[in-house]
Amino acid sequence: MKFGRKITASLYEEWQPFYIDYNLLKRELKARITSHSWDDKDEHEFTAMLKRELDKIHDFQKQKTSELSRRIGDAERDVKRLVAQQDSQSSSEPSPITPSDPESLYPRTSDYGPDEGSDDEDDLEGGGDSYDELEEIFHGLEVEVATLVADVHDLALYTKLNITGFLKILKVCVKQTNRPLKPTFIQGYLEERPFYKYNWDALIVKLSKLYNLVRTRGHPVVGDSSAGSNQSAFVRQTTKYWVHPDNLVPLKLAILRHLPVLVFNGEKEFEPKDAAITSIYFDNEDLDLYLGRLEKTEGAEAIRLRWYGDTDTKTIFVERKTHREDWTGEKSVKARFSIKEHLVNAFLRGEYIMDAELQALADDGKKGQSEVDSMIQLASEVQYRILNRKLAPVMRSFYNRTAFQLPGDARVRISLDTELTMVREDNWDGRVRSGDNWRRTDIGIDYPFDQVPDEDKELFKYGVLEVKLQTQFGQQPPQWVMDLVQSHLVEAVPKFSKFIHGCSTLLPHRTDLVPFWLPQMDTDILKPSTGYLTVERPLASSSRASLDQGRSGETTPSQTYAEPVSEGEEDEVMDLTPAKDEDRRTGLPHVDVAEAIAYREKSLKDRHDGGSDSPGTFSRGEEEEEEVDERTPLLEQHREEHVSDQRRAQRKLLSIDPLASSTAFDKTLEERLNGTQTGDNQTTRRPPEAEGINEEEIPEQERLLVRDWIAPSGKKIAVPVRIEPKVYFANERTFLKWLNFAVLISSIATTLLNFVPHDDSKGLISAGLFTLAALLSIAYSAIIFVYRAQRLRARSAEGLYYDKYGPTILCFVLFVALAVNVGLRFAEMAEQ
Repeated sequence: MKFGRKITASLYEEWQPFYIDYNLLKRELKARITSHSWDDKDEHEFTAMLKRELDKIHDFQKQKTSELSRRIGDAERDVKRLVAQQDSQSSSEPSPITPSDPESLYPRTSDYGPDEGSDDEDDLEGGGDSYDELEEIFHGLEVEVATLVADVHDLALYTKLNITGFLKILKVCVKQTNRPLKPTFIQGYLEERPFYKYNWDALIVKLSKLYNLVRTRGHPVVGDSSAGSNQSAFVRQTTKYWVHPDNLVPLKLAILRHLPVLVFNGEKEFEPKDAAITSIYFDNEDLDLYLGRLEKTEGAEAIRLRWYGDTDTKTIFVERKTHREDWTGEKSVKARFSIKEHLVNAFLRGEYIMDAELQALADDGKKGQSEVDSMIQLASEVQYRILNRKLAPVMRSFYNRTAFQLPGDARVRISLDTELTMVREDNWDGRVRSGDNWRRTDIGIDYPFDQVPDEDKELFKYGVLEVKLQTQFGQQPPQWVMDLVQSHLVEAVPKFSKFIHGCSTLLPHRTDLVPFWLPQMDTDILKPSTGYLTVERPLASSSRASLDQGRSGETTPSQTYAEPVSEGEEDEVMDLTPAKDEDRRTGLPHVDVAEAIAYREKSLKDRHDGGSDSPGTFSRGEEEEEEVDERTPLLEQHREEHVSDQRRAQRKLLSIDPLASSTAFDKTLEERLNGTQTGDNQTTRRPPEAEGINEEEIPEQERLLVRDWIAPSGKKIAVPVRIEPKVYFANERTFLKWLNFAVLISSIATTLLNFVPHDDSKGLISAGLFTLAALLSIAYSAIIFVYRAQRLRARSAEGLYYDKYGPTILCFVLFVALAVNVGLRFAEMAEQ
């Protein structure tokens, strides 16, 4: 789709005059280029047009953000006033509705306030219906909050569309005129009005607080804001996802409908540094900790030092994450203790121990003795690991975290990390970074760290979403969480690790083994909207049902045009199947009606398979336009309205039953992909990092599991191998079975040797053959046993775990021995 049509289709109508006039700029550029040669006057005038558009957008965004902040504050004051009035009335007279009444949990369908044009405060003074009037006002506040959510969403989309429009028109201008207008305009003017760099977190935090106040009728859930930070060890079930930058604000707005933003100090005004989290990861020059975490070996550890906020923070947390295999019956655990910043270097060198400082916590009654004992043991183990394994700072991770959680309730905790950056901290290449200190001092939280060379930092282009659930009591995850993780807003990346990703990208010459997601970084994860979890602006005449749906946080897809129906028809099944008495209704002969029905069904089927060409539909050629940073989604929507029979056949080849067995699925996938690739000789070859499937041939509705990613040159993708103790026992049992069989054969050979006469050459030959079979069996089984044991200890999935040669050779040797024995005896009988 051309960007001009895209911005027209995506803009908010009430703000239309304040969007970039992309079509006007493009027409002006085309008119100047086609009429005469581009000169300095054209460049000056066109730059002036761009500046006017930029001023308009910058001023409008600044005005709207201030307005939104003011409206949120006004609504919050209204809620507090209403709660105070409600509390004063409930203390003076009994409430007309008891909490057990289910109607008291839902708002009344009404406009904002009890009566249009009335004074709310006068209406609330006295009267038996004061509770209902308060509910109606809360209803109006809910509509206002929903409108605020939609405004924030639309303003974020407004920012995205406008900056994209500027980049596109600048690129077209540079390409057509061969003049460096783009860098000049960006550096000289766009950077002075960086509307596209606006941080939405402050508005979202305020909006979340207001949403929680209105939802709980001014009585939000109270509890420990840290929600588990006072525990030194905690176990959670965690799943991780990537979030495209275009989906960050919609995702935050979708989550805050169910969970408020977790704020540690609600009285303090939000600052950007409040969301900053920095961690220093430790490892040695052999990257033992990296390899252990990558291969998921039992007991693999990750040691890091973490602080919250700016670098002037005095409290540093020393954390250790330990991986546990499932067969151990234990869960992976994270434990930590705090230390003062000025003591960190002494602790890492072994010159300072934490026993006395931690014991003081128990003496002061701040911690229990058992908890303090575990922290002392943790500090000793971490210090011993650092000294014994010669661990040093290797990498820093920085990100801004938005956490969603009910205070004091850790059953559902969702965190979204943005602006993720990894920075090198080691001195291994001879370049001093952290030096003898535990962290480098030339950077803070000033993203994107322009003072750091590009080879020393990795700017992660996606957000990282973590969904942490506690379902150890048999609880099922909430339905809205399931809808969230299955929506188009996120892309699942199991076991993603900032530490692993940072080491594999910043230390490419030291890491031969890389994680599975690294080759997929060049493939964009932006997916077409499914229509669910979208932010919708509330209608003026909201019904009770739609408002209840808004309270639950579930939104429906944007409504498309539907044929209007008469009263009572909405409950009927409206399909396109023919009526049973159609011949009698139309008055036509039965044969003609049957032919008409067959033709209609064929037309509907063809339309469903191939699509129809409506007058308002643009062909692919008309829609194409050069993009600034064209993305290729994993599941790109097929844009062609007219598809050839060959393309349609290829689509059918790629249609695979997801409910088939794994063996059948893999076999069918391989066969059909091979058939598709051989049948389409004109397909352009994709980069080696993304070999496999041409996403443009896959319809939007089909999901394919891409399993043939190819590692970068000289690298190998790490595949975690699960090795349990029973695997070693299985190897031993197999070896013992072979020995058992060898003992049986050797018994036959020993019997023949002991009981045949010395002059019986034929018996001695048979005994020798059976002895050879027994010795071969013992030697072969011993070699295979040792080889398999070594492969298991190396956690290698490749090995002779399926032996298709040994049993066959053994059977052949036994057959030869028996055949020779029988043949010799028959020959002896024939001679006699």
